[in-house]
Amino acid sequence: MINEKAYALGANRSCIRDLFEYGCQRAAIVGRENVYDYSLGNPSIPSPKEVNQAICDIISDTDSLAIHGYTSAIGDLACREAIANDLNARYEACVQPSELFIGCGAAPELCAVFKALAVPGAEILAIAPYFPEYKPFAEEAGCAFRVVPPDVPGFQIKLDAVEQMLTPNTAAIIINSPNNPAGTVYTRQTLEDLAKLLTRKGEEFGHPIYIVADEPYRELCYDGVQAPFIPLIYPNTVVCYSYSKSLSLPGERIGYIYVPAQAQDSKALYAAIAGAARAGGHVCAPSLLQKVIARCAHLRPDLDAYERNRKTLMEGLTAMGYEMAKPDGAFYLFIKAPGGDAVAFSNKAKEKDLLVVPGDGFGCPGYFRICYCVSYDQIVKSLPVFKALLD
Repeated sequence: MINEKAYALGANRSCIRDLFEYGCQRAAIVGRENVYDYSLGNPSIPSPKEVNQAICDIISDTDSLAIHGYTSAIGDLACREAIANDLNARYEACVQPSELFIGCGAAPELCAVFKALAVPGAEILAIAPYFPEYKPFAEEAGCAFRVVPPDVPGFQIKLDAVEQMLTPNTAAIIINSPNNPAGTVYTRQTLEDLAKLLTRKGEEFGHPIYIVADEPYRELCYDGVQAPFIPLIYPNTVVCYSYSKSLSLPGERIGYIYVPAQAQDSKALYAAIAGAARAGGHVCAPSLLQKVIARCAHLRPDLDAYERNRKTLMEGLTAMGYEMAKPDGAFYLFIKAPGGDAVAFSNKAKEKDLLVVPGDGFGCPGYFRICYCVSYDQIVKSLPVFKALLD
C-alpha cells in the first residue's frame, strides 16, 4: 500500500537533480574537471569567515546542552531579534521578533505558508519562469497551482495576464525576485503596479490576495540594482527567506518566515503557518544554526566571484549569438535555446559533458538555464563547447 502521488514524486526526480547526478557519474569516469556542470544552484563562494568562526566559538564556549537542545518551535528569541534588527537597519521596516518564524530553509517555509492558505478551492499563482518545486509544494498543501505566462524577453510580470487569472479563489501569488531561473529582478514600478492590482481585486473579492515572496537571492544583485523589500510596497506580503545563498549555507537549512503585523489577518495567518509547520513535522530549526544567525544575520556575501563569472559568460555567449534576459541578480542565466527546443539542446550538450537545464520544467519552453555559481576555470573551458554547439 504505497501512495501513488508520493511514489510519482520520488520515482521521477526533477530534471535539475537528474542532470546533477549524471554529472557526478560522468565525473567519476572522465574527471570532474572535464564535466561542465551548470545544473545545480550550489553556492561556490565560501561562507563568510565570521560564520565559521561563530560556529567554532559557540561550540567552544557554550554548554553542549544549550547548543544542541530544543529551542522554541517558532525560533530562539535571540535569533529572531538579530534578524529583526538587521531588517530594520536595512529597510526601516519596523519588524518585531514576534512576526518572525525560524524555519529549516525556504522550501519547508513555503510549504507551511501554502498549507496555511489552503482553504477549500484555494489557488496559488506562479509567474513563469518559476522554480519547479513550487508546483508540488502548492498541490501537496491542497491548493490548485496556476501559472501566469512569461513576459518574454524581459521576464518582468504580465500584469494583464495576472488580472485575467485572478479569481475569488486566488489565495496568493508567488514572487521570486531575484528570479530563479531568469536572474531578473522585478522593478519597483512592476511591484507597485502589482500591489495596486492585488489591492483592487482583493477588495472586489472580499479577502486579501497575499504575495508570498520567496527571497533566497535577495542579496545577490549586480550593477547597483537592489531588490525592493516587498512588504514596504504591499503590506499583505509573507516573506520566506533562506540563508542558503547569501551566507553559502544551503546544506544547513536555516531561514525565516516574516508575517508583517500590517498584513490582513496577520495573527491568524502566523498561527496557521505555525500550525501547518507543526503538522508537517517541524519541531524547531537547528539550534546551533540559530545561534550562528543570531551572531551573523548582518553579514553580506562577497559577490566578486559571481560578478566575474556572470560578466564572462554574458559577454562570451552574447558574442557567439546566444540571446538571454539581462540577469541583474541571483546566479543564473536563462538563455534562448538555438533551434527553439531546449530539451533537444540539453541532450546534445550532454553528449559533450555540458550540463544545462531545459526551461520546460520552469514553465518556459524554448529556454535553458545555467547556474554560474561554479569555478571560473570551468567557465573559461566550457565556452568553446558552447560555441561548438551553436555552430
